[in-house]
Amino acid sequence: MLLIPCPFCGPRNESEFAHGGPVRARRPDPDAVSDAAWVEYLTVTPNPQGPVQEHWWHVRGCGTWLTLWRDTTSHDIVKGPDDA
Repeated sequence: MLLIPCPFCGPRNESEFAHGGPVRARRPDPDAVSDAAWVEYLTVTPNPQGPVQEHWWHVRGCGTWLTLWRDTTSHDIVKGPDDA
């Protein structure tokens, strides 16, 4: 099981969190991009190998949203919310 470092509660079990998905580019203005670009933004989620910046919500704890780096090949937390 993955241990996620919450800055308020300390290392907590993954079961206390809800995965918020990868950090993505800012949402484009739908009127300023082509239909194809808009559909791609809405439906295509990148799935790279290696470190990925992700959002996690401590839903069964303090309720904080965290942003951390997780390696998708090893499932290890590479950089937590308190790491510089």
